[in-house]
Amino acid sequence: MNMQAILKQAQNMQKDMLKAKEEIDNSIFIGESSLVKVEVYGTKQLKSVKINTEQDIEADEIEMLEDMLMVALNSAFKEVDKLTEEKMGKYTNIPGLF
Repeated sequence: MNMQAILKQAQNMQKDMLKAKEEIDNSIFIGESSLVKVEVYGTKQLKSVKINTEQDIEADEIEMLEDMLMVALNSAFKEVDKLTEEKMGKYTNIPGLF
């Protein structure tokens, strides 16, 4: 393989990586617990938080609500990580790439 072909292949791979990363960044991931639903972007920025208002929340249940938020957010972030690994993992084992 000549150097020109190698460079062309590397440029195509770079375009594919950037496209995959942009797709992930623009995706919305949902994390839920029994009281809370969150939506985050692939950049791990919070888009929205919804609290289930069908259940009454007393002042002493705030700590539980905080825990539920943490569970929902961590769930959404795991979805981001999962898709990132699926789409970007194939690029991490290429010698000399990074």
